[in-house]
Amino acid sequence: MSAFSPICNPSNCPWGLKAFGGYLGEDRKELWVQYDATELVVKVASEDRFDDILIDVGTADGFLKNGQLLPEAFEKACNDCGQTLTLRLQDGYDHSYFFISTFMPDHIAFHAARLRK
Repeated sequence: MSAFSPICNPSNCPWGLKAFGGYLGEDRKELWVQYDATELVVKVASEDRFDDILIDVGTADGFLKNGQLLPEAFEKACNDCGQTLTLRLQDGYDHSYFFISTFMPDHIAFHAARLRK
């Protein structure tokens, strides 16, 4: 599994509070956690781990700077449950097409290596 600038912990960021509240209602304990990667990684890791997870985030990403992405929460959850994570903070990149196009070959190679196993 890999991702570019994901909202890692939506049940704890401003965008997620608004979106989850609007779409899922106010049941944060039961319903929201089913759609929150940070909550799910702990649950899934106890059942079946991924070989590795790759996440790229640009350090100049406005969504990172304003507390929407929360990759540090996901990283802590992975560390706590023993899930291997490669979190790469890419200096100077934002949330743009250029960011994704620059690192897409790495993600293709990441998946190809795992598909060959």
